[in-house]
Amino acid sequence: MTISKQRSRDIIDALRRGTVPQYGLDALAVGLDPLEKALSEELNKVAGGGSVFKAVRGEYGSGKTFASRWLREKAHRLGFACAEVQVSETETPLHRLETVYRRLMERLTTPDSSTGAFRNIVESWFYTLEEDVLSQEKVDENDVESLVSATDALMEKRLGEVVRTAPAFALTLRAYRKALVEGREEIADGLLAWMAGQPNIAASIKRYAEIKGDIDHFGALSFLQGVLTILKDSGHSGLLLVLDEVETLQRMRGDVRDKSLNALRQLMDEIDSGRFPGLYLLITGTPAFFDGPMGVQRLAPLAQRLAVDFSTDSRFDNPRAVQIRLKGFDLSSLEEVGQKVRDLYANISDTPERVNTKADDTYIADLAKAVTGNLGGKIGVAPRIFLKKLVGDVLDRIDQHDEFNPREHYALTISDTELNAVERAAKSASSVDDIELDL
Repeated sequence: MTISKQRSRDIIDALRRGTVPQYGLDALAVGLDPLEKALSEELNKVAGGGSVFKAVRGEYGSGKTFASRWLREKAHRLGFACAEVQVSETETPLHRLETVYRRLMERLTTPDSSTGAFRNIVESWFYTLEEDVLSQEKVDENDVESLVSATDALMEKRLGEVVRTAPAFALTLRAYRKALVEGREEIADGLLAWMAGQPNIAASIKRYAEIKGDIDHFGALSFLQGVLTILKDSGHSGLLLVLDEVETLQRMRGDVRDKSLNALRQLMDEIDSGRFPGLYLLITGTPAFFDGPMGVQRLAPLAQRLAVDFSTDSRFDNPRAVQIRLKGFDLSSLEEVGQKVRDLYANISDTPERVNTKADDTYIADLAKAVTGNLGGKIGVAPRIFLKKLVGDVLDRIDQHDEFNPREHYALTISDTELNAVERAAKSASSVDDIELDL
């Protein structure tokens, strides 16, 4: 695939920081080909009015975040809105669905809006409603009062079931439109923030819309229905929502963990019942979360819904199953992604020939082996630090210094301060016997 120099720079900058790039992941994807057809079929199903729940399992370093962002890019190209929410005990506890909803709205993106997407979506929707009113009814576009009244009536008709289960949703939208017509931008902004789940909205703003309190656990699900309706009606294919790192539930207090698992079960059941047409919900977690006693297995109904047989050879995995596994990196795939990064770097370098020559495939293979060796031979935890070293320690120096030759002037060093807990644990292995193997 061809990729712009700006997108290449963004990718390289992220890898230099040791983070997963936000976009352009097709350029780095390795080993995801077996999943592409099935996931594309599921996205098309959702775009057609269906809904999908998908679980992705993989050890640390297997590329769960990478895979979810790769899927997000595919979804954006199909016209989806997307949101990535990281589950955490303090910031986003899963048993508090109102908090999950708030994070979803804060991180909502569309192909055209990387920030502030909700406002753009709502405004686009009202424009669509107005156009439909003008084309279907005898309303003078200069008669603002009649146009607003007819648009409000059409809005409530389109929202359908949402008006019954969450009347405040339509009430707030109507008040938001009225505030805009009156030129009261501060009130309009406050109402939109309240709809997005933000707390601490001024009482005067709520009085304007005749609403009370904040969105609660159950209200969040009804408001999600409303958001999906608006998305579909304004021309979007649907919503891809990623709940990342759900394995953090295992570290929570017992009662909180059980409530969170039940919330996950509730979401699965609501999706299966057809309550959320246009929603693709993807969760990511470690095998220990799905199979261990502190995770999914604590709640039998959830374990039954997520059960998939992974005892067969991974070559024959079923990517259409509700739960899929990432195979993670071996040495050859680590080298392959290193070569892709080198090629991207050469694309933005003023001296591409020097980059390609001094960081040739043989050198990249040697660096991959060296990094893996420093991390106790455990390839699964190596990708992040390998790519960080490749970009920041090797490619940057080749690009900036004519005489720099990594084979002569660079010796790999990895300090504990630049590693996360999992990488430090791998590095501390003093012998082959200390390395935990995934058999």
